[in-house]
Amino acid sequence: MAESTILIKDAKLVFTGETKSVLIKDEIIAEIDDVISEENVDKVIDAKGMILSPGFVNTHTHLSMSLFRGLADDYDLDSWLNDYIWPIEANLNENYCYIGALLAAVELIKSGTTTFSDMYFYMEDVARAIDEAGIRGVLSYGMIDFADAEKRENEFRENISLYENCNGMSDGKIKVFFGPHSPYTASKELLERVRQEANKYNTGIHIHVGETQKEVDDLVESTGMRPFEYLESLGLLGPDVVAAHAVWLSDNEIDIIKKYDVKISHNPCSNMKLASGISPVAKLLENGICVSLGTDGASSNNNLDLLEEMKFASLLQKVDTLNPLVLPACEVLKMATINGAKALGLEDEIGSIEVGKKADLILLDTNSVNMTPDSSDLCSNVVYSANGSNVDTTICNGKILMENKKLTTLDEEEIYKKARIAIKELKEMN
Repeated sequence: MAESTILIKDAKLVFTGETKSVLIKDEIIAEIDDVISEENVDKVIDAKGMILSPGFVNTHTHLSMSLFRGLADDYDLDSWLNDYIWPIEANLNENYCYIGALLAAVELIKSGTTTFSDMYFYMEDVARAIDEAGIRGVLSYGMIDFADAEKRENEFRENISLYENCNGMSDGKIKVFFGPHSPYTASKELLERVRQEANKYNTGIHIHVGETQKEVDDLVESTGMRPFEYLESLGLLGPDVVAAHAVWLSDNEIDIIKKYDVKISHNPCSNMKLASGISPVAKLLENGICVSLGTDGASSNNNLDLLEEMKFASLLQKVDTLNPLVLPACEVLKMATINGAKALGLEDEIGSIEVGKKADLILLDTNSVNMTPDSSDLCSNVVYSANGSNVDTTICNGKILMENKKLTTLDEEEIYKKARIAIKELKEMN
């Protein structure tokens, strides 16, 4: 249960550089001021010399794939999936996905992510792990039917069951979206029905789109349309759609994304590691499109550190456009915070430090070699200099999940032990 009142004292606000104190009452930011009385406060955090940021929002992950970290490095996406990932995934069960999600939760908390959006399997067990961890999550079942009608019905049963059993659980911190995997693994019939079900349940859609050139070429060959054109023709697109990757985009597709207010989750590290390509993020942002950040799974990254993702996102756009002015630090930090909240329909609750919003906050310690000397531009310090090891305190929904770099909700050593056993067993079965 959240402490009733927490006072974060004398922190530097990341976007303004101002030194402020923040009072948390239950799960809400109740007051922001130069000085706030400590009277009747249950806990005081001395944040002098620390940077206070909204908790990071990772809009595309596969948490349980943390078990596969380093399993299949240095392959293209097609080989990575078909020859390595899908075969070992065939041996997954509820317990393995639960352990993988716990392992991922440790990494998310330690690197400052308080909200994530996940698409995978055995998602009710992922929800159980996330409830124990205390972070905020949007869960979707990865729906794949390969045009098999029987499999398609099962996929809908799984995702609808997930919604009915888990949406709103963990004091409202868990939401459920529909998760059609992609236009190349989900049939026309599945994609059309996903739109109907999302409308029925008044929830969002999480899907991979336009990740590789091969995906685009294959779809053009089979349908005569590029991915976003195809999804538009099926009526799937809308402001409640989060499209992960969006690497290979035509100008017409960018117009379509803007027209339907589709939210994009940019995953630069995974895209680079799998040599998938470079998403035209600068152009998307110029068009007023909401672009957020995701890490993808730890099997194709190989970590869930959104601070690292921010730096790569900025540098990749600069080198791609040969323009050092694109994607400055504060814009990238917004992609990892308020843009992520908007992508998941949570902008009224999280993503910024404002009175009345949920207390999803992190403190970054600047007393380290990579953060010295202090920069007058705190966004620059966070995006270009920091990494997950600089996160000192993580708070989600008014509850302290990590303080002084020590987890408060999870036993990380026990989780590491279980994860090592799990992957050993999975490899032996494969």
